[in-house]
Amino acid sequence: MPAATDDPGTITLVVAPDDAGERLDRFVAGRLADTSRSQVQRALEEGRVTVNGAVPSKAGATLSVGDVVSYVVAGARPAGPHAAEAIPLSVVYADAHVVVVDKPAGLVVHPAPGHASGTLVNALRWHFERLGEGGGAERPGIVHRIDKDTTGLLVVARTERALERLQAQFAARTTHRRYRAVAFGPKLDDEGTIATLYGRHPRDRKRFTSKTDRGRNAVTHWAVRHRGEALVLLELRLETGRTHQIRVHLADRGHPIVADPIYGKPVPRASGAGAMARELAAARRMPRLALHAAELGFDHPETGERLVFTAPDPPDLAALVEALMGSDE
Repeated sequence: MPAATDDPGTITLVVAPDDAGERLDRFVAGRLADTSRSQVQRALEEGRVTVNGAVPSKAGATLSVGDVVSYVVAGARPAGPHAAEAIPLSVVYADAHVVVVDKPAGLVVHPAPGHASGTLVNALRWHFERLGEGGGAERPGIVHRIDKDTTGLLVVARTERALERLQAQFAARTTHRRYRAVAFGPKLDDEGTIATLYGRHPRDRKRFTSKTDRGRNAVTHWAVRHRGEALVLLELRLETGRTHQIRVHLADRGHPIVADPIYGKPVPRASGAGAMARELAAARRMPRLALHAAELGFDHPETGERLVFTAPDPPDLAALVEALMGSDE
C-alpha cells in the first residue's frame, strides 16, 4: 500500500467492497461529483491518475477492494493526513481489533473535498491510538459509510488484518444491516424487495437513480412496522450498500423518506387536529433525514464470533415515530 501523499492537488480514493469490480474511470467520476469520465480519461493520458502508485494501462482497468486511487486535479487541495479532534463519540463496543460507534446526525464519516476536518475519522483519531491504516490517511479503519445526516451504527477496524477481513464480509454480503425510516406513502405494501440497476443520475451528478438500464445491482428489502394516515414506519435490510441506496429506492417508487433534502418532497399541510395533521406537523419538525442504522451484525475478524449490535432511535427520530404511533389513538 503506498504512503499517503501531501502533494497539493491530489485526492486519494480507496476502493470499498461495494466498489470492487468497477471500471477505474467510472469509479473516479462517480466519487467526484464535478468530474466527468472524459476528464478522468484525459487525466489518465496525462499520467495524473495512479492505482497503488502505478499508472494504469487503460481507463477500463478493473478495481479491487483496498486499491488506492490517486487523482491529481489542478487547483484542488487534498485533505491529507488528518489531525485528531476532540469530537464526542458514542462508542457501543471497542476492543483491540474493532470499534463500533453510533454516529450522530451531521457527522461526515471521512474527510473528502469540502470536508477536510470535523469528521468521524478526526474523532476516531482522538479517541483511539491505533486504527487500521490500510484504508489510507483519509479513511483509516473505515469499512463502510452512512450518509452525513443518517444516524446509527458503523464498525471501524483498528488493525490492517481486521480491515481486510471486515471488507471481505461486506463484499460477500455476510454482514447484517437493518435500518429504520419514516417515509411518505401509507399505501406501500406490507413488505417487499426492491432490486434494480443503480447509478449516477444522468442530469444531476450529485444524485443517484434506480431508473436506469445500466449500472450496478442494488437490493433493498423493506417491511412496514406501522402504518399511519400519511406516513409509514419502515424497517429495511440492505444486501448491497450503494450510496444513497435506501433513499433512492424509496423515492423512485413514490415513498421518499421524511426530510430528505435531495430526494424528498415538501411536506403538505392538513387542516384540523386529526391523525394526518399530527403526522405531517411532526414531519415538518423533523430537522434531518429520518433514517437510522439501527442494527449491525458481523463476524469478529479475529475470533469469528457473531456480533450483533443495536442502537435506539435518536431523540429527533423517536419524536417523529411517537407522533406516527399516536395515530392509533
